[in-house]
Amino acid sequence: MPTVPECLQPRQGLFSRGFRALLALAPVLLLAACVATPPPTEPLGAATGGPAGRILGQDARGYPSLAPLMRQVTPAVVSIAVESRTQGEDYPFLRDPEFRRFLDRMGLPAPEIDVSERRRSLGSGVIVDAANGYVMTNNHLLKDATSITVTLKDRRSFRARRLGFDQGSDVAILKIPPVAIRPLPFGDSDRLEVGDFVIAIGNPFGLGQTVTMGIVSAVERAGVGGSQLGKLIQTDASINPGNSGGPLLNLAGEVVGINTALIGPSGGNVGIGFAVPSNRARKALGKITGRP
Repeated sequence: MPTVPECLQPRQGLFSRGFRALLALAPVLLLAACVATPPPTEPLGAATGGPAGRILGQDARGYPSLAPLMRQVTPAVVSIAVESRTQGEDYPFLRDPEFRRFLDRMGLPAPEIDVSERRRSLGSGVIVDAANGYVMTNNHLLKDATSITVTLKDRRSFRARRLGFDQGSDVAILKIPPVAIRPLPFGDSDRLEVGDFVIAIGNPFGLGQTVTMGIVSAVERAGVGGSQLGKLIQTDASINPGNSGGPLLNLAGEVVGINTALIGPSGGNVGIGFAVPSNRARKALGKITGRP
C-alpha cells in the first residue's frame, strides 16, 4: 500500500473498501489532486464556468477525474483523412521494342496503363484559430495530397486546403470554414520538465478520437528522424499511427506539443513517442499565417 499524503488521510472508520482500491490502482492521480498550486496560466475550466485554479475535476462518486477537462478540450481536436496518388511500379514490357513491334503487326494500340497508386492516410489535428478556420497538423501527413478532409468530434466534415508548412518543425496549417469551437491555447513548452503530466489526443489506427495520458520522459531529445526535426519532447503517453498532428496537452488544457513521431519495432506504441514543442509550432503558425 503506498504512503497516503496527509491531505488524503480519511477519518477513523471511514476508510472504505472503494477508497482502498482507488489508492492501490491510481496513487499518482490522487497525489496530483493534493497539489494546491494553480498552473502558470488560467486553466480552460475557469474560462467556461469551472472553478479557477482547479486542475482535476471529479467523477460521479467524487473521485479525481480528467473528464471535465476532456469535455472542454476534445471538441478542438480533429481527425484528418488524406487522399494521395503516388507513383507505382512501371511495366517494363511496355518499353520492350519487340512487344511494340508485335502490337504494330497486329494493328493494336499500345495500352495506356496508369501506374500511379491511390493512398489514404489518417491523422489528427488541432483547431488553433476557429474564427479563421486554422487547423494545425503534421506536414508529413499531407505528402502528395489530392484531397484533405477534416472531421470534427461532432462528425461534421469539411474539405480543407493547405495554407502552408514549415519543414523544420513538420508543422502544416489547414484552412476550413470558421467553426464555433473554442480553439486550444498554446502553453510554454520551455517550462516543461521531466515528470510533468501530459495528455495525447488523436485518431490512432483510424479508431476515432482517443485520449491517453503519461508524463514527459525527456526534453530536448535530438537525433529523431535523422535530426531533421530538431529537439523534441519525449513522452510515454501512448502515441500510435494516426496520432500524427494531434496535440500534446498539459493539465491546464494547453497545447505544449504536436505529436509527430514514435519508435516501435512493429510500428505501434512501446512508450516512446515524440512531439514538436509548442513554442516552435507557434512560431511556424505565425510564419505561415502572418498572425502574431
